[in-house]
Amino acid sequence: MALEQKLSLKLATRLVMTPSLQQAIKLLQMTRLELESVLEQELVENPVLEEVEEISVGAEAGQLDGDAAADAGGEREEAGALSEIDFDAYFGDDGDGSATGWESETREAPPLENTLTREPDLYDHLLWQVAMSPLSPRERRLAELVIGNLDPDGFLVATVEEIRSLAGCEDCTTAEVEAVIRRVQELDPPGIACVDLRESLRRQLAARGESPEALPFRIVSEAWDLLLRRAYPQIARQLGVEVADLEPALAVIRTLETRPGRQYTNERAQYIEPDVVVVKVGDEYVIQLNDDGLPKLRISRAYRRMLRQMRAEGSQTEAQQFIREKMRSALWLIKSLDQRQRTIYKVAESIVRQQRGFLDRGLDHLRPLVLRNVAEDIGMHESTVSRVVANKYMHTPRGIFPMKFFFHSGIDRDYGEDISSLTVKRKIRRLIEGEDARRPLSDSALMRILNREGIQIARRTVAKYRDELGLPSSADRKQYF
Repeated sequence: MALEQKLSLKLATRLVMTPSLQQAIKLLQMTRLELESVLEQELVENPVLEEVEEISVGAEAGQLDGDAAADAGGEREEAGALSEIDFDAYFGDDGDGSATGWESETREAPPLENTLTREPDLYDHLLWQVAMSPLSPRERRLAELVIGNLDPDGFLVATVEEIRSLAGCEDCTTAEVEAVIRRVQELDPPGIACVDLRESLRRQLAARGESPEALPFRIVSEAWDLLLRRAYPQIARQLGVEVADLEPALAVIRTLETRPGRQYTNERAQYIEPDVVVVKVGDEYVIQLNDDGLPKLRISRAYRRMLRQMRAEGSQTEAQQFIREKMRSALWLIKSLDQRQRTIYKVAESIVRQQRGFLDRGLDHLRPLVLRNVAEDIGMHESTVSRVVANKYMHTPRGIFPMKFFFHSGIDRDYGEDISSLTVKRKIRRLIEGEDARRPLSDSALMRILNREGIQIARRTVAKYRDELGLPSSADRKQYF
């Protein structure tokens, strides 16, 4: 059988993700913070791009529109564009002994305590106490290793042998390491450097002056497993006390800290800046895109003039090719940003139109909504809508919500339109909050109540929604006092 080589033509349609299209998709799903960082980086890397400066109210008419002024100048302005740039003013050496205004200005430095980059955390607090304690250098070294092996909640995550190995001293004994761990456990806050929650609670009770014979101490020490299951009758039977006598002891235990290192965390609140603002004007809702803080980009006039001058001279240089490529990249970036804003506006407009009941009357009137509904409404693909609503927020008269908040599946009803799953969760929470704590509602009881209201829901769905709300089961919610 002989092999034969031949040429053939084949016509096919194929979707190609060009670099420009990939950039547009990335810009669409970016958060405001990510977008601002990317634009700042583009301003640094692309010399053709420049940021439009804010024009003051009292600016002269010739400064209001730089592009219009550039076009009005004509060929005379283009010919003298490069000569107008004072390169000495930009790159000149001012080190000739003459002091400028900012060089001669003297300012009082802020106090040293106001220059801290962060607040002291748990580790700083403990290390400061170790430095003030009468410890030998080797004990201080072991104490620092113990503190370095605490998790953010303050629990010890390393064994005695691991700490001994990290210390690098062959003559360190296990008893010496354990003694240092006990010294660290005596530091503030109480319950620190323990291996588990049970030991931490015991040390917190001891720090409060509770004796080992006290009922709170006995509950934690002798009936820990029963306490975790809230089996109060069994606890009373095991400790030989009445169930009613457990109430004050359990009240003391509830005041203890389950995460002793939490009060020294330096986590700061994350403030949300919405991408879309919805304002009610009369009976209509007006959508405004929040572009505060984002640089407004345009093509540099100086490079446009430079490119026109090169064309007039008929020169084909590497500089001209470089400027063309950078200008093409800048134009596509500006176009992608404009398309991003238009797409976000369309999606937000569709959400507001379909969730008008929520904006007017509250959460109980939130409609079931999926990505397909919005995609069909605005004539785009579901993946595009998914990228738009990812990591973006909308400020409404009802508060600030993630754009994904408005998308929920629906539950069938015997009458009227389908009800949103978020509204069903709200009903479940209200039923549990209003129940008798001594006789809490089971998942089956919650299902029957919702079914009587015309909401067709299964018991396992009720259990799923209850878990998503972070609510315990009826057995764990039951109170004996």
